[in-house]
Amino acid sequence: MNAQRRAWLVGIIAIAVSAVVFLVPFAFVILQAAKSPAEASNLTFTWPSTWQFGQNFIDTLAYGDHVILRALLNSTVLTFGSVTLMVIMSAMAGFVLARRHSRWGAVVNFFVLAGLIVPPAVVPTIWVLQGLKIFGTMPGLILVETTFGLPFCIMLFRAFVNNIPRELDEAAILDGAGPVRLFTHVVLPLLRPVIVTVIVVQSVFVFNDFAFPLYFLPGNDNVTAQLALYTFSGQALSFYNLLFMAILVVTIPPLVGYIFFNRHIIGGMTDGAVKG
Repeated sequence: MNAQRRAWLVGIIAIAVSAVVFLVPFAFVILQAAKSPAEASNLTFTWPSTWQFGQNFIDTLAYGDHVILRALLNSTVLTFGSVTLMVIMSAMAGFVLARRHSRWGAVVNFFVLAGLIVPPAVVPTIWVLQGLKIFGTMPGLILVETTFGLPFCIMLFRAFVNNIPRELDEAAILDGAGPVRLFTHVVLPLLRPVIVTVIVVQSVFVFNDFAFPLYFLPGNDNVTAQLALYTFSGQALSFYNLLFMAILVVTIPPLVGYIFFNRHIIGGMTDGAVKG
């Protein structure tokens, strides 16, 4: 077997494995979401006798005083606020760490790497949030998500800035640009691929996060998508059709975002590889 045939065989096996791992469970969720309560309770991989996809969708949105809609709104606010802060802060930190070499830079790099390794400390974080009077609030959770996402984002931005020629900085400085103008007018536009990568990766992570909202944002008014799903499954355990419809509803937004920005992620990775 020559190299080309082996490549085709490996590609076909990879597609088959991906279909089994991702598409089969997704198809199971869609089928259960289209069944009646009695059929869905059997949890079998069968075609529904009567399709009631639209009615299940309406019932799911109306369930629990529209808890799914409230959860989607809260998750959208949480994701937008957290990812915006991550992009702004990590881009500036990555630029400074890549361009300015000092003994303090090594200390900051140590803490950035430590942030990737050290697990989150829930109790001390709650104590700090209570001291700041923001525990149980959306701004408090946005700061928590931002803090724990910053180390990964800073490393991405620092690695990408290292690949930008310093001659661009020197030319901008000769033209009279200061540090702020150098960053906003010269460096920041070149960071578009890694910005898109950070937005997509962190948006999916924050939107699907279950642990941090459970610990730091208690209460039904601030419920997020994943917490609403958990509550939904506990209160309506006999209505599996509505449960699977709720799973489908909270899955669609990040899935659409990933499909839309997927080519930008690949472009960002390939740009970084070529420059490296």
